[in-house]
Amino acid sequence: MYKAIAENKRNTILIMAIFVAVIGVIGWLVGYFYNDTSIAYMAFIGAAIYAIIQYYLATTLAIAMTGAKQIQKRDNPRYYRIIENLSIATGMPMPKVYIINDTAPNAFATGRDPRHAIVAATTGLIDLMDDNELEAVMAHEMGHVKNYDIRIGMIAFGLVSAVGFLADIVLRMMFYGDKRENSNSSPAIMVIGIIFLILAPIIAVIVQMAISRQREYLADATSVMTIRNTDAMVSALMKLKTNGRPMKHQNSSTAHLFISNPLKASSITKMFSTHPPIDERIMRLKANSDKF
Repeated sequence: MYKAIAENKRNTILIMAIFVAVIGVIGWLVGYFYNDTSIAYMAFIGAAIYAIIQYYLATTLAIAMTGAKQIQKRDNPRYYRIIENLSIATGMPMPKVYIINDTAPNAFATGRDPRHAIVAATTGLIDLMDDNELEAVMAHEMGHVKNYDIRIGMIAFGLVSAVGFLADIVLRMMFYGDKRENSNSSPAIMVIGIIFLILAPIIAVIVQMAISRQREYLADATSVMTIRNTDAMVSALMKLKTNGRPMKHQNSSTAHLFISNPLKASSITKMFSTHPPIDERIMRLKANSDKF
């Protein structure tokens, strides 16, 4: 567990460094395209500033994109009290509590560290789960907080989106921009640059997917270790599998934050899903039930 937490802290720095490097390369390509090397330096500086801003503002963006609303204990005592009890049991700071008005059962956690964390659940999840199952799901989300998954997930969410957005803009500039000042450009470098711009967002998503899948397994295990009830977590996952459906507010950038994939099912979303199959998660929990 401690190894995973340390790894997440290292991975956060690594992802931010890779992001700055990727944006720097994109800036260099634009500079090469327009014969202006200053663009590359501006891209590096801009990427570093964006990464820092993203570190502090990604939580606010995630809340806005999911439609989550903060609540107090009086708004939903049952749900709020479960999170309070989990906070006490784990010795963690009480996170801010949110609800998403959506019949699709789901939940997520985000924030840059346990002192700046939020947890959220949909109305559909709260209504569907009994007390033990709801406790298991929220212990899963608190596990993301404890393991610093929320930090790496938050950073990945913002930076992956930025890489895709910038790559798209630069590709359009290269194909439709003014090429008169770039008549001496090497065709080979241009081809390599275009390939890089096409692959950069795909690679970023694959990295995000791999990280998120492993974090889900770890959060499932953390939940069981917290509540000492494998059956409750298994039962909750079974209900998510049986009753799962797309959420009203769908966004691929925030999909990896949720306990269950909130996107509409398709062959593409399955291929690049940030979530391991629920059957596989259940199988792992049952196989390790005597080890928790």
